[in-house]
Amino acid sequence: MTIEANDPAIAIAEKPASLRPVLEWIARRAEPVVIGLAAILIGLALFSLFILAVGKSPVTLFQLMYTGGFGSWFSVQNSLSRAAPLLLTALCVALPARLGLVIIGGEGAVVLGGVAAAAMALPLAGTAPVFLTLILMAIAAMAVGGIWIGLAGFLRHYRGVNETISSLLLSYIAIALMNQFVEGLLRDPASLNKPSTRPLPAEYMLGNIPGMDVHWGLVIGILACVVSWIVIEATSYGFAARIAGGNVRAAQIQGLPVGKLIAGFTALAGSFAGLAGMIEVAAVQGSANASLAAGYGYTGILVAFLARHNPLAIIPVAILLGGIDASGGLIQRRMGLPDATVLVLQGTLFIVILFCETFYGRFKIFNPDLWKRSF
Repeated sequence: MTIEANDPAIAIAEKPASLRPVLEWIARRAEPVVIGLAAILIGLALFSLFILAVGKSPVTLFQLMYTGGFGSWFSVQNSLSRAAPLLLTALCVALPARLGLVIIGGEGAVVLGGVAAAAMALPLAGTAPVFLTLILMAIAAMAVGGIWIGLAGFLRHYRGVNETISSLLLSYIAIALMNQFVEGLLRDPASLNKPSTRPLPAEYMLGNIPGMDVHWGLVIGILACVVSWIVIEATSYGFAARIAGGNVRAAQIQGLPVGKLIAGFTALAGSFAGLAGMIEVAAVQGSANASLAAGYGYTGILVAFLARHNPLAIIPVAILLGGIDASGGLIQRRMGLPDATVLVLQGTLFIVILFCETFYGRFKIFNPDLWKRSF
């Protein structure tokens, strides 16, 4: 029996594997990277015009920004320490965003979480084991933060209150409550110029990662991002949330518990922000004071949007923004610019990122469904 050389079966068997699936995978994942980088570059270009307008050199500014954020091992460690709370506050924005919610009140959960952690530590420090005390501090902070942001989700679903406005207003209320507790009921009488709670004993502070001058909050933040990604991408709960975020009415028709999803995801998001407040108390400040309102909750909004609400992408973006924040002092000293210069840069980046959101899905090269030729 002979086999013809032009047998169709042989031709199909010898045909190389199609490259189209690989190219489609690359194209779909390249879109947020390319548009995100373009947004950063455009934002930096616009910020350069602002620096030129005040009579300074943008080149010098960016050099100092790199030096202050990543130019030395000391700078890198400082950037990583500042990135730790950003990882958690960004999750406070990213998780509700999967349900189509825009939560911007993470700052309130941070400060109340810090106060709750300090209040929990007051009767335990010096009497209870260190590890148990830190665990209870974290639980208290997460519970308070979860309730605070979960309230915005509850109002959104059951009363139709806009979650963006309610979460922002709740953050102002939280800061006022923090000041009331720190300056009143929980105040340490020894804190004269800067009211604060009684400081934690040194042995009850959250230590540093071995070999680094970076506290364990960084590891906690990274683990939180990984766990959040698993919850969203690999569980039925996360799948239901993504369905509800795409079309609430369709999710309700399918019988999905939209109300429970909204309450659950906003509470989980708030618990991460509250944990960031606990870490600030146990690893940085040593007590609850006005320094808890450092703006980490607001910077987390920028991190989440730049990462496209992807928990894994939050990690490198938070480190980048942490480096920019760490360079603020150096820029102020060397160039004579106000400390708010970094805030102006962050605001510029945020505006450009929001503008660039309109370009997603508009480029044929990133949309395999519009490709005509097979590979």
